[in-house]
Amino acid sequence: MTTTAPPPHQSPDEAPRERGGLMARVSLGKAFAPVPSEFLLIASTALLLTGFGLVMVLSATSALDGGQSPFEHVMKQGVFAMLGVPLMFVLSRAPLKFWKRIAWPALIGALLFQLLVFTPLGVEANGNRNWIDLGFVQAQPAEFLKLALALWLGYVLFRKQTLLGVWHHVFIPVVPVAALVIATVMGGRDLGTAMVLVLVLLGALFFSGVKLRIFVLPAIAALGAVAVLAVTSADRMRRIMSFLDQDCLAQYLGDCYQPLHGIWGLAAGGVFGVGLGNSAEKYDWLPAAANDYIFAIVGEELGLIGCIVVLLLFALFAVGAFHVIRRTDDPFVRIVSGAITIWIVGQALINIGVVLRVFPVLGVPLPFMSQGGTSLLSVLIACGVLLSFARGLPERRPADAPVASARRRR
Repeated sequence: MTTTAPPPHQSPDEAPRERGGLMARVSLGKAFAPVPSEFLLIASTALLLTGFGLVMVLSATSALDGGQSPFEHVMKQGVFAMLGVPLMFVLSRAPLKFWKRIAWPALIGALLFQLLVFTPLGVEANGNRNWIDLGFVQAQPAEFLKLALALWLGYVLFRKQTLLGVWHHVFIPVVPVAALVIATVMGGRDLGTAMVLVLVLLGALFFSGVKLRIFVLPAIAALGAVAVLAVTSADRMRRIMSFLDQDCLAQYLGDCYQPLHGIWGLAAGGVFGVGLGNSAEKYDWLPAAANDYIFAIVGEELGLIGCIVVLLLFALFAVGAFHVIRRTDDPFVRIVSGAITIWIVGQALINIGVVLRVFPVLGVPLPFMSQGGTSLLSVLIACGVLLSFARGLPERRPADAPVASARRRR
């Protein structure tokens, strides 16, 4: 008896499949490929902080009066979370060349968006003009400037990587463009956001590897500019002087009202807190309880333990981001990741420092947690950039491989 062999181009295990009928094979590619531990750490901390923030926004706004639903504010925040979280994972699939190509368009688009605050769409609140009214929502364009500036700085410094030893190649066009971006924010008198943009600039310069003597010059210039802006504003000087006043109770009904109630909220929480939803300060005692002072509500309701959990989550986020910086071989990834990390972690430390009365009131939100849709959306998009970089990290090489091979040779 003779048997028929499969054609030369056909493997023996493919012949039975043809005899069994029509079969289709779907290739999922890298959809379920394993991701680095840095990806998991950044994504998980971002999701936990976002969820934690939604719970605290619900608690802090549940005491608002005026016939509003206690879920109205958290539902608005939740809409931005439902937009931002999927967008974060979609952007994590973007290739590295996409971020390099979008650097210039992103900066120009964000800058034009920021200029809308000086049009009739602009809205002024508490002396700052940094919001625009789009009819269905109010947005703060300066939040997107932070990410756009980080991407642009990364691209420009990456292109000048071999020229960073010469000071004028470092400063031009980096310093003039960054000064223009910061000036559009200061035009709305928002010193807190301007300081965060300065941190983005300094972070990008530091992680680009410029020499220390070149890095110190813009750092000194930034400190000098902040000092001048503080001295030339009567409102800012009043807040700074109240911060330095040891007898703050004497100005209880003035500039010390908000800082004092923030400290009292933290003190009332003790170690374990008064319980979720049981804050007394949120009943119109603490201004901006769901925004800039949401950390005080965390301390009051969840106590020292809740505050430590928030700090640990930001610390884990920083660990994941710094691991991306350490492991990458691409200067662009290192610079942008460093600028984003300094922005998010630095802004969190500034916000917490204001609540603890370590810094004067600056008006910067707590990333992921403070009420504010554009702030949450911009931070989640920035996390998408970090996750995209984490996917492209080189594979780890086992550190004990040479030792194991040496033992086998023995």
